[in-house]
Amino acid sequence: QVQLVESGGGLVQPGGSLRLSCAASGSAFNIMGWYRQAPGKQRELVATITIRGFTNYADSVKGRFTISRDNAKNTVYLQMNSLKPEDTATYYCNADESNPPHYYGRAYWGKGTLVTVSS
Repeated sequence: QVQLVESGGGLVQPGGSLRLSCAASGSAFNIMGWYRQAPGKQRELVATITIRGFTNYADSVKGRFTISRDNAKNTVYLQMNSLKPEDTATYYCNADESNPPHYYGRAYWGKGTLVTVSS
């Protein structure tokens, strides 16, 4: 079975930085990305990156977060700068075989890593 393992979460002060990593045990995925869920709120997209390097970001993180991937290592990263208290959430890694609109395949989720931004 595919396994996604996230790391890099923790406690950071406002304005600080963290880098999240997610290593996938399976083969390369067309889309890898990060979602987050704050307490009492719905899960939302943070950023995605395709195997070809095309990226998409939520408006709330544009200019502050950068998503990247290492296809050889089957790993996706999220560099988070200028962190705000509202970034506090559990961040979930996602790996998706889909290639919309041509093909819709399987998707997988990590268990999540907690990011807390507080002074």
